[in-house]
Amino acid sequence: MSQNQTVHFHPAEGFAERSRAAVNDAHLRRSFRGAMDFLQAKRLSQFPDADELSALRDLGKAIRLHALANLPDLLEQLEAKLQANGIQVHWAETPDQANAIVLDIAHRHDAKNMVKGKSMVSEEIGLNHAMEVAGIEALETDMGEYIVQLAGEAPSHIIMPAIHKTRQQIAELFAAKVPGVAYTDNVDELIRIGRDVLRKKFAAAEIGLSGVNFAVAETGTLYLVENEGNGRMCTSVPKVHIAVTGIEKVVAKLEHVALLNILLPRSATGQAVETYQNFISGPRKPDELDGPDEVHLILLDNGRTQAYADVQLRATLQCIRCGACMNHCPVYARIGGHAYGTTYPGPIGAIISPHLLGLEATYALATASSLCGACVEVCPVRIPITDILIRLRNEAQAASAGKLRGGGRARKPLQSSIWLVWSWIYGQPWLYRIVSWLMSRGRALAPSNQGAWTRSRTPLNPAPQRLRDLLRRPASG
Repeated sequence: MSQNQTVHFHPAEGFAERSRAAVNDAHLRRSFRGAMDFLQAKRLSQFPDADELSALRDLGKAIRLHALANLPDLLEQLEAKLQANGIQVHWAETPDQANAIVLDIAHRHDAKNMVKGKSMVSEEIGLNHAMEVAGIEALETDMGEYIVQLAGEAPSHIIMPAIHKTRQQIAELFAAKVPGVAYTDNVDELIRIGRDVLRKKFAAAEIGLSGVNFAVAETGTLYLVENEGNGRMCTSVPKVHIAVTGIEKVVAKLEHVALLNILLPRSATGQAVETYQNFISGPRKPDELDGPDEVHLILLDNGRTQAYADVQLRATLQCIRCGACMNHCPVYARIGGHAYGTTYPGPIGAIISPHLLGLEATYALATASSLCGACVEVCPVRIPITDILIRLRNEAQAASAGKLRGGGRARKPLQSSIWLVWSWIYGQPWLYRIVSWLMSRGRALAPSNQGAWTRSRTPLNPAPQRLRDLLRRPASG
């Protein structure tokens, strides 16, 4: 499989089938519904004042818009500051290039073991697969990521990767995959088992890899948040630390991080603050006992400049990866993350995946929405997700490719012809009167099977009388 797409990616053609399978999985639906209800309640408890929340969201949006408006300059400033701090900066246009950079660093250090903190960008580029092909063990150390890695699965949520699994399933997985472990579904014991395995790996790994929550251009600082301490171990114990992130994660000032970090944990997991906050501004200095000898940052494009080039689609890059849109989405709550088939599921996945993988492979995701706007209402940086979804639907059905890679690929000649004929009829009043009269009189001929519509709805039948016929009736009494 090509490394310029995620290892677990599944094309748009199978989305409907995967969604139906998920909807018919009663256990999965119960698990997700309970988890989403819990996370919604936790978030709500952290924002009791609606006016304060609105003001915070306005500030969060302003910070992200400012960063994106000045993105080229901020990226240059970030690179200069990082290099001045002793951090080596690498640029990758594609996942292949990003993986090649990691492999080059690993080969230079003759590395065979890598420990990984949580990083959705590493999932995006299929890094684990690339390392496995090269004979390097890349072990996930976030507990949720470790669980799905043992299961050979992709994360089903960007914040809580194993949210789809019960403790009984995890207990069975540990008993089957971890040598010398007996079955136990005690949560504390399962966590202890995972920690025992990972502790040994931290000490043996030559390379630690992490993501980045925000990169501060003003100071050349990489900011990472976490709850387990594994991220701090990955970035400080191995001799080499490699951080990978999308180019959009840069912010102008350190003070901007403080505001965004009020929104991030409260929107994500309903916490007032994360357990660990890591500020990395360089490798270990000569007089310091802890820390890596080398720090590398890989800045990844992978379609982000396509989104950036369009004023409306640029809002996609405001995302701070909190997952709130997923937690409140009625579609995601019913089908889970794996049905989407992409690294980023849910509403944010539906609008960012077309840039990463092409609209021809992901256009179906834009239709996985009722446009209810729940995602827009909770987004901490006010991304107009529903507006972007409508734009992507239009781009997928456009007569020409347009601005997006893969645009127009969902267009079907028969369907397009039907709408063309309908628009012509609708534009001719005399013709519309004739056709509507024929439809009302021939309503018995309407088919009972009307494709996707009648899978969950009653058939559409023309009314026995048109509105104009009813209006012509004399008023009663």
